[in-house]
Amino acid sequence: MLRKIRRIVAIICFSLITLLFLDFTGTLHAWFGWLAKIQLVPAILAVNVGIIIFLLLFTLLFGRVYCSVICPMGVFQDIISRITNRKKYRFKYLRSLKWLRYSVLVIFCVALIAGITMVFSILEPYSAYGRIASNLFAPIYVGINNFFAFIAERVDSYAFYSVEVKIKSVVTLIVAASTFVIIGVLAWRNGRIYCNTICPVGTFLGLISRFSFFKPRFNESNCTNCGLCEKACKASCINSKERKIDYSRCVACMNCIDNCKQKSITYSLKVKTEKVASEKQTDGSRRNFLFWTAAFAATSAIKAQSTKVDGGLAILEDKKVPNRQTQLTPPGSKGIDRFSKHCISCQLCVTACPNNVLHPSSDLSSFMQPEMRFESGYCRPECTKCSEVCPTGAIKRIDTTEKSSTQIGHAVYIRRNCVVRQDGVSCGNCARHCPTGAIHMIKNGNSANALEFPVVDKEICIGCGSCEYHCPARPFSAIYVEGHEVHRII
Repeated sequence: MLRKIRRIVAIICFSLITLLFLDFTGTLHAWFGWLAKIQLVPAILAVNVGIIIFLLLFTLLFGRVYCSVICPMGVFQDIISRITNRKKYRFKYLRSLKWLRYSVLVIFCVALIAGITMVFSILEPYSAYGRIASNLFAPIYVGINNFFAFIAERVDSYAFYSVEVKIKSVVTLIVAASTFVIIGVLAWRNGRIYCNTICPVGTFLGLISRFSFFKPRFNESNCTNCGLCEKACKASCINSKERKIDYSRCVACMNCIDNCKQKSITYSLKVKTEKVASEKQTDGSRRNFLFWTAAFAATSAIKAQSTKVDGGLAILEDKKVPNRQTQLTPPGSKGIDRFSKHCISCQLCVTACPNNVLHPSSDLSSFMQPEMRFESGYCRPECTKCSEVCPTGAIKRIDTTEKSSTQIGHAVYIRRNCVVRQDGVSCGNCARHCPTGAIHMIKNGNSANALEFPVVDKEICIGCGSCEYHCPARPFSAIYVEGHEVHRII
């Protein structure tokens, strides 16, 4: 029963978290965005004290249930292990590589404190799975959606709409594919070997779960030393010969309890020598386990939402990204330094961005963290999606009023690229589309036929990128946005 409960809750959590990275409509985050915010490292970076205390107390009470239910990377390993090897009893006890586990944990903590984003974002399990989902699974998901959109169009239905399949970063795609292969091979060979050897979150929670109140325990009076518990343990932490369990690696999957023919292993607060008493204690622990995990199984109806995208009939040469001296970070991040120290590169904001502005960075200083680009859209003042979905607080929750008054950068005009100068024609696209009125067209001369050129008022420009996006000049825009290291309110 415990194993079934654990599996049901784990599948629900895993499915919903995966859908958060696949959903391009932005509807799911309003209902299930809390699943991203209850992940341990995002909660720590967001200084969400309530969630941190809850997870630590939950682990102290029931062991590493977090790893087998809430963490998507943990459940992902179980799925791969199950699919690639159907043999029921295929595991064996492995000694803990403590030197490796704690070395990785120390490296992770140092990188987190020092702001070495490349290191801690690769090791952090939630963000690692997020990159796999958004870079490998999302194109497949969008492709299936486009197939249904194609069919729906033929029967005059608008239940689906086609979405362009894009690879937003080749570097991030390579990292995600490499992570997928490594996790897949390890899970195929030894189940939870990554979770219990490399994952820093698992090692940290393992330090607490050693002292957990409820845990699988041997009742030696019933044990026949058959070894089935050891062979069924995907964490490879049960030494059946010595009847010992390494609780720092146990993820409370309940496989040992379900496979023990003699019922000599119970998930309990205390072992009873009598078999009947042990069964009663197990029933009590089941009720407790169900009570604490029921909160993670709540679901709601999903409200449909349509999206509106800009388009045109003319085939234009693709724009190239300008060489910005200072990168742009989303409104709500407050500046480059703070953003880089809090962002774990999970790509959730990249997935949620409806304007296709956020892309994973390939720069080593901000490796795989989102950066703003305006070739395919601009940061609309009325959109606050990235701040709504960010689980770490790297992008603080803001409203449209605050966003419209936050200056993340300013526009810079490059006269030599302008079509007014190159082709001698009138334009004014940048001024016409500027939402803050920061760009004015000034005549170059006193004659009636004098052409007008744009002038930027840097004091009221918020750096939304509308001018850069709407500029018709190719391959480089005649006006682009230069970022500010620290945002300011105007």
